[in-house]
This record gives sequence, structure tokens and C-alpha cells, in this order.
Amino acid sequence: MTRGVLFTDLYQMTMAQVYFRYGIADHQASFEHYFRSYPHYGDHRAGYCVSAGLGALLDRLATFRIGDSELSALASMRSGSGGALFQKDFLNWLGDHGDFGGLLIQATPDGRVVHPNTPITVVRGPLVLGQLLETVLLNHRNFATLIATKAARLKQAAQSGTVLEFGMRRSAGMGANLATEAALVGGADYSSNVGASHQAGLPAKGTHAHSLVQAFMALGESELEAFRAFARIYPDDCVLLVDTVDTLQSGLPNAIRVFEELRRKGHRPVGIRLDSGDPASLAVETARMLDGAGFEDAAIVLSDRLDELAIARITDHLARRGEDPQRQIGRLVYGVGTRLVTSHGSPSLDGVYKLTAIRQDREWRPAFKLTDDVAKSALPGRKSLWRHYRPDGTAAGDLVTLVDEEPTHQPSGSYEHLLEEVWGTGGRLTPAESLEAARQRRREDVSRLRQEHLDLLEPAPYPVLLSQGVRTMRDRAFKATR
Repeated sequence: MTRGVLFTDLYQMTMAQVYFRYGIADHQASFEHYFRSYPHYGDHRAGYCVSAGLGALLDRLATFRIGDSELSALASMRSGSGGALFQKDFLNWLGDHGDFGGLLIQATPDGRVVHPNTPITVVRGPLVLGQLLETVLLNHRNFATLIATKAARLKQAAQSGTVLEFGMRRSAGMGANLATEAALVGGADYSSNVGASHQAGLPAKGTHAHSLVQAFMALGESELEAFRAFARIYPDDCVLLVDTVDTLQSGLPNAIRVFEELRRKGHRPVGIRLDSGDPASLAVETARMLDGAGFEDAAIVLSDRLDELAIARITDHLARRGEDPQRQIGRLVYGVGTRLVTSHGSPSLDGVYKLTAIRQDREWRPAFKLTDDVAKSALPGRKSLWRHYRPDGTAAGDLVTLVDEEPTHQPSGSYEHLLEEVWGTGGRLTPAESLEAARQRRREDVSRLRQEHLDLLEPAPYPVLLSQGVRTMRDRAFKATR
């Protein structure tokens, strides 16, 4: 599996050779990564996104080298006429200039709430190196931000309930690890992914599959004996899947019987899992039966085709029909798999990486993309990103400025600069951080959004403004290009 600098698109390499051939490969350049629109889940859209994937990107970048094996692979590639696609002098130059420590990267750290058309990653340095970073940066940050955003919406819908990431089997290869990390940043409390959980310093969470009960029954035993076997091995971690035969007539009564046996031996059962049927009505009835048997604190794990809207309906159902609804909502655990790691309804983030300025003769020249599709136009110039807070601490909006501008137009509140320097000469400028640090950022940023931006169905637009300097540079570049 390719993990080095060849983990890229061909056109990054072909452009690099053009830059080299025309003597501009070492020109200082500025690139910006941003996304054009929020994820749109069919008939509704997100009202915010959660930045993620930066830690994984910096880990990958630390191993990026253009060594002999990479140069040999490039040398073997052929053009349409059969000749070498990449010339020897270019490859020699590339081998001498392939240290990505020459780049400066600023970014919004993992866990920050971010919005469309604002720079969330800025890359400055030699034109060739900035160009070669494009694919790997988009590969890591776009996907991770998409999954973190979905997880944040799930957590928001679950209220005081617990969210588990169960999507490893539906992820794309080793991308499952990035999906797990992003989900944990965005709002998932735990994951079933053993390795990724261990690396994050969290316990992996899971129960058992229907096959456990099926195996015992196929061998002449009963559902009850299957439950007892699991409970004997895991008396203090016992969560039983109760819908293999009949949830309310067989599975749940058998689980309660095993729980009573565990309790008499001094153990505390954890709960049950439901993986089929109508989760809202089953959650109410299951809670009633568990409470009636004296297991008021037993968790109810739901894991069938869940997304944020399904979870919101369940919590609403419990709030209207359940007894002591806040306690019942708090005991619910949502195992979300496919619809989390595939970002069901919006499977990609419209994130792009654009050249915004290039330096020549000690002067930065704005780079401007003008197109018939207005949504695909790119703002020129080197820019910064600020967040304006109202006096009550809530986020009033984001402001994009030029790098030498200070935000001054708001009469009240305060501003926060959102881009941090994370990579520079010599490599990483900030140490690898804990998962909890990113999660705390997400909690704080989401808590500072007003309720109208948090609506799961029809969120109000979040203000993103352009400074006077950005607007002036855009207008001048537009006229010059025309």
C-alpha cells in the first residue's frame, strides 16, 4: 500500500515538472483549503462543520520523503509516445528538494467548528511542495471533517445519551481508523474499533452478534443458555442482544433472568441491545420491563440503521411517552455504523485547495480563479480567519481578512484568530495532542453557537463576512482578469 509521496494524483507530479521547466518551482506560493458548502443530507443540511483530520495529516506529512524508490517509480512512467513522462533532470532536482519541512502550514485545530468559504488550512512555501501536498491534505481533512460533522449531529440529537461508532465493517479499508478518530473528535463517546480506541486511550465498546445465540441454538441449546454462557465469561461487562428470536416475548425476559442471576452473585449487569424493530416504541417498552425487574440503571443499546433524525425521533418519543424521560434518554446508547462512517445522505465534503497568491520579485501577486460557475470562484490573496463573539460569549460570525489586516469593524464583543501555526521549518511545530483536547474544543465551539444554527432540519445561516481588504483585492483581481 502506497503511503509516501506517491500517495497523490498524477497531475500534481506533471504540474511540478512544468513549474520546474519554466523556472518557477521555487517561487513562494500560498494555497488555501476550504469547503464550499455544508453537507446536505437530502432535504436538510448541516448548520456547521467540525474540523478534523489535522493530526492524521501531520503524522503522514512527517513521513513524506522523495527518496530513491519514489524517484525510480516516477522514472518508470511513460508518456503517450512511449518516452519517459518525467525527465531525468527534473527527477534529480526533485530528489534534492523533496524536504516538506520547507512548508509553513496554518490550520484550524481538530475539533473547531468551521464554516463554508473560510480558510481552514493555509499552506505557504515553494510552489512545487505546496502543489504536491494538495491531494494528501484533501484526502485527510475533507473526509475526517465530514465524519466529525456527522458525529457532532448524532451527539446533538442523542442529548444526554451515549453515541458509539460501530462502522468499521462498512468503512473503506484502513480508512476505518481515520473514520473512528474523526467520529471520536466530532461527538462519538466510544468506538468498537479495538486498535483505534486503544490508540486514543479509550476502552473499546461492543456486545455480541446474533451468531452467538444462533450457534448455541444450532447445537441444541437455548437462547437462555447462550446468554448464560456470555454472562459467565463477562459477568461485569454483560450486554445481551435480545432480538435473535423474539425481543419482548423471549429475548428480554431471558436477559432479565440472567441479570437476576448475576445480581445474586454480586455483579451488576450493563444492559441489553436492540438491533431490529421499531426502536422508539421498543425503547419505551424495554425500559418499562427493565425498571419493573429492578434494573433501572441498565443501559438500552440501539443499533439498527440510526442517524441523527432517527435518534431525534427516539428522544422525542421518550420525552412524550416515557416515565421520567430525562433518565430514560440518558440510559440510551446509540451504536451508529454505516450511516456515520459513510456520512449517509452526504457522502463527500466539497473541500477544495486553491492557489491564492504567488511571490515574484519580493512582491506577493494575488492568484484569482474566475469561472462561469460563481460558486467555484476562489478569493485571491493571503488571508486569515477570525471569529467574532458577542458580549454574551456566543459566536456572532466569522471574518476573512488579508494577513496584514486586523478586524476592527465591530463595536462590541471580541475576536479570536482561528488559524494556528502547526508545521514549519524542521517539521511539526505543535506536539501531537490528546483526543480529549480536540473533543473539548468541539464541545466549547458548539456550545457557543446559537440555537438557530443548531437546528437539525432548518438551521439559520451562520454569518461569514469578508473584510474591506479582501473585497477590494477581489474586485481588482476580477477587473484585471476580465
